[in-house]
Amino acid sequence: MSIARHDTGVKAAVGALASQVHPVFMLPPVAASWFGAVLAGEFSIVPGTLYAAAVFFGVYTAHVKDGYVDFYQRGEDDDHPMTPRGCRFGIAGATLGFVLCTGALVALVDVGVLAFTIPGWLLGYFHAPQLDTNPVTTTGGYPLGIALAILGGYYVQTGTLAAMPLAFAGVLLLVLAGIKIIDDAKDYDYDESIDKRTVAVALGLDASFRLAYALVGAGIFFVVAGSISGTFPPFAAVAALAFALVVVLARPAPPRLATMMLVRGSYVFLALLVVAVAFRPLSGVSLPDIGVFGPYTYLVTEILFGTIAAALLVRSGRDAVRRVARTVAVVYPVAYVWDWYTLEVGVFSIPLRTGVELLGIPLEEHVFMVVVPAFVLAVHETLARSDHTEEIE
Repeated sequence: MSIARHDTGVKAAVGALASQVHPVFMLPPVAASWFGAVLAGEFSIVPGTLYAAAVFFGVYTAHVKDGYVDFYQRGEDDDHPMTPRGCRFGIAGATLGFVLCTGALVALVDVGVLAFTIPGWLLGYFHAPQLDTNPVTTTGGYPLGIALAILGGYYVQTGTLAAMPLAFAGVLLLVLAGIKIIDDAKDYDYDESIDKRTVAVALGLDASFRLAYALVGAGIFFVVAGSISGTFPPFAAVAALAFALVVVLARPAPPRLATMMLVRGSYVFLALLVVAVAFRPLSGVSLPDIGVFGPYTYLVTEILFGTIAAALLVRSGRDAVRRVARTVAVVYPVAYVWDWYTLEVGVFSIPLRTGVELLGIPLEEHVFMVVVPAFVLAVHETLARSDHTEEIE
């Protein structure tokens, strides 16, 4: 039985089978399974290794099946290193490895592990040609597999689930779904020509980019919120900040470059999350106390955000500055009355302020009523300018 298309012999067969190991796409699911184990605290090597191997075999099955479909059935690829029999042999071998690992896990842990192994293999085997033609399943398959790997990695160590692995799985599901949408967008012209319903084809490029970055942004936000609420360790917010910087840099880039940046950024993101969970840096460290500015504290924060708003508006152009100034001027009287009323009836108090009052309310509140809407509108104008630039390109 010939496995390799371009040569014969054991060496050629091994090379053809090895060609379907793609580290860029296989490493994240395997790493995610170990991340789940790290979330469990102290963990056992044997169940962790077996589960990571099961995840690997599931992803390997997906790659071989996808390559077979794309080359032999759809004619999308120019070449493939394996014969049809070789593809079937690869799928059968990977499936056998998957079954053996899963069976061993059932014996070591319990039958509940099937909920975190079988769905991953099914996602891989049916990715092509069944799932990769629908906008939801073609986008969500790989991210869902990563989420399952985290949950399964935790479950095989503990025999149960908890809030933290569920939350991390949800975050990575959002982030990776956004990256997958951008990744698919780079093949927009070809996918549209064969009526392959990716999100980019279904919604159009502009709308799909907005959805993608909204999903990524939501994932980053939930990490920060989880750090604040105590669901995640404090250092997870640092991981979110680092990844957010990559997202900002990737935002104006074309799909291919943006995908490269975001995929590599997601590796760093996951690595920093592992550090956050395994070593707990910043735990027990108090937040910086900006109250050191005393009565000028409120004013200092307003100057900071006001400076950011001004910079964004200047970058957006004179028309944007005029639009924002007009809107702030219209909103200001309403905000002034509402602010005076809430202070008058005791809704809130402002301890760290200068004590200077103007027209019956603190000076800082006048600044606040300019800075906050200006900041919001400056972000809006920046996003609108970015969308306009994409349309021109």
